[in-house]
Amino acid sequence: MPIIVPSRRTIMAGAGALATAAAFNGSAGIDAAQAQATPVTQAPGFYRYKVGDITVTAVNDGFAMRPIEGFVRNADIADVRKALESAFLPTTGFQNSYTTLVLQTGGKLVMLDTGLGDNGPPTTGTWMRNFRAAGFDPAQVDQIVISHFHGDHIGGIRLKDGSMPFTKAEISVPAPEWDFWMSDDRMSAAPEAAKAGFANARRVFSPIAQQVKRYTPGAEVAPGVTSIAAHGHSPGHTIFGIASGVGKLLFVVDITSHPALFVRNPDWSAVLDQDPDAARATRRRVLDMAAVEKTQVAFYHAPFPATGHIAKAGSGYELVPVQWSPAI
Repeated sequence: MPIIVPSRRTIMAGAGALATAAAFNGSAGIDAAQAQATPVTQAPGFYRYKVGDITVTAVNDGFAMRPIEGFVRNADIADVRKALESAFLPTTGFQNSYTTLVLQTGGKLVMLDTGLGDNGPPTTGTWMRNFRAAGFDPAQVDQIVISHFHGDHIGGIRLKDGSMPFTKAEISVPAPEWDFWMSDDRMSAAPEAAKAGFANARRVFSPIAQQVKRYTPGAEVAPGVTSIAAHGHSPGHTIFGIASGVGKLLFVVDITSHPALFVRNPDWSAVLDQDPDAARATRRRVLDMAAVEKTQVAFYHAPFPATGHIAKAGSGYELVPVQWSPAI
């Protein structure tokens, strides 16, 4: 049998393939196990887009792991796991992501919700870093508009040490939320497990109660931003229509947790929905409106950048994420 001597080209191609494999599996001198154990800081979690003349910046505050046991009240856990599996997600739990919106509108810098501040688990608390990476400073914020009083939406107003990062911001909250969470009678009648929510609302708002403005859902709360009643997830849960020229965006806040569960299955009830029947009705109404009108939506708990369109799919809906753009 003749001896085949590889050409220089073949040798060099083989070396290139080996180098590519090494780069894929780990950098030079670092095996795959070591490479996977090396901490990596991801790119900043902000995403900017336009709605007419309004500039919208989605700012991410990290995530918390949500175990699936007991999370959906009215569905068999096997069906919940199947829904996660079909979305290529782990079937034991999922990352519950937190994303606020920052608007440059009418010459003002307006925040819609604040994230957790430093009041959440260690996988959260990235909001301020991402906010600054997007080119903003907390001293620039003119207005904070709150959707509801759950801790992941108001925690950034007041940090653990009592300080308030947004020194000049006017704070606007839904009147029905204020009336519920700041009521002593409601707090006294609440189950023990719910009292922490009342205590946190008081921690955040009581020292500034005289300065907090209360709006009735349906009112324009900032230039080009209309509040819309969407009760169920909480007693005064509010979503926002953002419009400029022909551009429209619907910030649906917490009408769903992860879309893989509650957009696809809008009649499921999350354990966090305070009034499950009202939450399901609201979810159906809002998702159907977005699908029919082809309005872009932004979520609080969808995977970042948490925006896209809603399409009807069988008895439910589907979130079609935006096509990412490197510039606006």
